[in-house]
Amino acid sequence: MAPTTLLSVFENDYRERTAIVIPQSAAIPTSLSYRQLFDVVTDFSRKLCAQLPADALKPGCAISIAYINSLEFVVSFLATGFLRLISSPLNPSYTEDEFNFYLEDAKSTVMIVPPGSVKANIPAVRAARKQGALIVEVHWNGQEMEVNVTSPVRSDARRALGAFQPQPDDVALLLHTSGTTGRPKGVPLTQLNLATSMKNIVGTYELSPRDRTMLVMPLFHVHGLLCGLLATLLSGGGVVIPEKFSASHFWRDFGENQCNWYTAVPTIHQILLRNPPKQVPKIRFIRSCSSSLAPATFHAIEQHFNAPVLEAYAMTEASHQMTSNPLPKYGPHKPGSVGLGQGVEVVILDEAGNPVEEGEVCIRGANVTKGYLNNPEATAKSFTKDGYFRTGDQGKKDKDGYLVLTGRIKELINRGGEKISPLELDAALLSHPKVAEAVSFAVPDEMYGQEVHAAVVLKEKGDPKAIERELQEFCQTKMAKFKVPKRIYVTETMPKTATGKIQRRVVSQTFFKESAPAQAKL
Repeated sequence: MAPTTLLSVFENDYRERTAIVIPQSAAIPTSLSYRQLFDVVTDFSRKLCAQLPADALKPGCAISIAYINSLEFVVSFLATGFLRLISSPLNPSYTEDEFNFYLEDAKSTVMIVPPGSVKANIPAVRAARKQGALIVEVHWNGQEMEVNVTSPVRSDARRALGAFQPQPDDVALLLHTSGTTGRPKGVPLTQLNLATSMKNIVGTYELSPRDRTMLVMPLFHVHGLLCGLLATLLSGGGVVIPEKFSASHFWRDFGENQCNWYTAVPTIHQILLRNPPKQVPKIRFIRSCSSSLAPATFHAIEQHFNAPVLEAYAMTEASHQMTSNPLPKYGPHKPGSVGLGQGVEVVILDEAGNPVEEGEVCIRGANVTKGYLNNPEATAKSFTKDGYFRTGDQGKKDKDGYLVLTGRIKELINRGGEKISPLELDAALLSHPKVAEAVSFAVPDEMYGQEVHAAVVLKEKGDPKAIERELQEFCQTKMAKFKVPKRIYVTETMPKTATGKIQRRVVSQTFFKESAPAQAKL
């Protein structure tokens, strides 16, 4: 029977198999079977219900979790879902203003934080106090989850634990869009949305109890949460969870814990390429998602790690995965393509909702959100009359039906009427042997409306002016002259989100703003 709620993770015959491993690189290394994990979640839920007022734990209440990757996060997330509450995971590195925004938008009743947070008066705590959310410090001591409610309880009434009875239509997760084109929008995802995505991911990669993954993506992001954690648990496999990604610990933890696959953003793949293992372990496949993977990086990963690289395409609104390249036995995995629809319908439509060869990528499936939080206008704009979700990405399908993304519709560079894909420019720059990272973007221009600029991170230091000329000459051999970046900025680090995503708007603001005096002299 197809899974319909998060509880499906434990409705299997894997009770004594290893579910979660906190590796030796963590403060308290731990290994839990599925049975033990369920017992810890149940005990944690009982403690929450015993210590918190009933009105803070009513079904449909949002519970914010500001925690690094950890057993504490996993247990908190599963418990809230099983209790018919809404998990609202937040980046622990947010500022107080950011926490205020997300807590207020979600109307969170509880904020879960690490021990010592109240005493340290961290931004999450200050924001929780301002928003009237109860503060709960949670800590795994190696035997049980300690729960400490550090803010006054509002009433004496407590919620009875009872049996876990999550429903398919319950909202289980509230995340926000990255805000690349405006104010972050809340994305409510139901138990069925999540369970469907988990099932789709398991099917795409044929995940099974024999598999074990190294989880390096943050759990407060849909990539790490859905693919790294939940899909693996649904398959009966094991999840190794270091506290954070570390190139110096990755390969040791990967080998010691018999991992055989991982999923990450291109930034992490590039770091691992620069920090290879002494002996490459046997890897069944490597998944890349959340940002486009340059063909040059694709080939380098396969060559160095002797494993197929399967690029996927995902969005928060789709509970993560929408398309992916298949396992090699089912067809080619193509560099520059994000593959085939996985449990979803994928169509290419124009603004009026008519099929076209190249246009907006639109999807439909049981994993897709029904709409944005308290934002009917944005919801109406994001769905066609036939119920397809408009991704905002431009793309086309090749002769085999594989999806090729050609850019964000709002990020296409319009230079004097010529539409230029920044993804094409990125790929060209990344094919140069000196370039490690590249991001192209539009800047205002009096003559053309928009002009092409780019920023690069080099593999080795070099003279910025000489590198700029060299890369411009290189680009002229790869593309029409009007596409060649007018300016190329050399930087040591590229502005990214906490999950390693590139926001072209932020990159543009950073480098074009920094170069404004020089631009004025031109």
